[in-house]
Amino acid sequence: MSIELILPAKDRKLYTYQMKGYSPFSVPSGNSFSSRTAFSAAHVVADPLADAEPVFDASVDWNATLAYRHHLWSLGLAVAEAMDTAQRGMGLNWDNAKQLIRRSAKEAKAVGGRIASGAGTDQLAPRLSVTLDEVENAYLEQCAFIEGEGSQIILMASRALAACAAGPDDYRHVYNRLLENVSEPVILHWLGDMFDPALQGYWGHESIDEAMDVCLAIIQDNESKVDGIKVSLLDAEREIKMRRLLPDSVRMYTGDDFHYPDLIKGDGQGYSHALLGIFDAIAPAAAAALHALDEGDEVTYDAIFEKTVPLARHIFQKPTFSYKTGVVFMAYLNGHQTHFRLLGGKESARSITHLADLFILADQAGLLESPELAAFRMKLMLEQAGIAQGGRG
Repeated sequence: MSIELILPAKDRKLYTYQMKGYSPFSVPSGNSFSSRTAFSAAHVVADPLADAEPVFDASVDWNATLAYRHHLWSLGLAVAEAMDTAQRGMGLNWDNAKQLIRRSAKEAKAVGGRIASGAGTDQLAPRLSVTLDEVENAYLEQCAFIEGEGSQIILMASRALAACAAGPDDYRHVYNRLLENVSEPVILHWLGDMFDPALQGYWGHESIDEAMDVCLAIIQDNESKVDGIKVSLLDAEREIKMRRLLPDSVRMYTGDDFHYPDLIKGDGQGYSHALLGIFDAIAPAAAAALHALDEGDEVTYDAIFEKTVPLARHIFQKPTFSYKTGVVFMAYLNGHQTHFRLLGGKESARSITHLADLFILADQAGLLESPELAAFRMKLMLEQAGIAQGGRG
């Protein structure tokens, strides 16, 4: 039985869309990947029934949030915890992040799943007078907590450091101090200002190439304490350039949600591992593609990922930092949570037309696991926007 929906176009006209259906991806249960390390940055599920102010006192549905991490681990993906995909610093404060890291690390240990968690400086109150010592101490506090919970550290970019650093030497001082104090190698994180405008000029330079030189120098000075670096600049050429300049022992983790298929597949001079927000939304496809790559089947790898790229580019379109809305909408459509609510009310960050286009792209990529449920929930959203539907699908 075909399923049809009445959807809005960008010119405000309505049209009928017929769903294509769903063909399950072939994913060996619970098996990790042999050729690449693949982290999915995981989203947080809000508690829609909490009697709390949603912007400044957001509540987390812990059961649904942890269940989604089990879903990712069951597909062989590692979990990157308490990152920007989890609305870190954009709805998820440090107190809730600590609970999230503690709970997720415990669940990871129980199932043998891999986890790495974001350490930042977001416990500092935003103010103009923050000092480098305060930034350093805030980082050290979070690093100690994460290691104490048995998780690997992802050393996140810091808004506070970007605000108070006078130049590259301040970045070198802080990062060298942090890396001296960690017990195990960490993953560094270079997040571009398209994801967070407050990080403009990170590493002490507006120029990406000059900033890269500073970051590479820090890595070279601390090679034994750096597992890898996640680069989220949406610039494939610069990622490849940096990848070729890294020490042999240091991994490049792509954070490029536009060009990930080619970056992960690599070229004759190397490849990137993955630490991606889009993997939260396309987890079954990502797992199937990576297993195909393990088997040397690049044809299948390309065919699977090719269909996901239009969806990824749509979800991460400008303003890029609103991508969390699309990621959570995918989880809602696929039945991984009972509602479409985000921390801080961010479900309103994308238009109904954007969500309708997302629905089509997800359907065409084979990512709507239960077409009937996805159609039912999409129709509810459309009717709330005043777009009447002929039936419930």
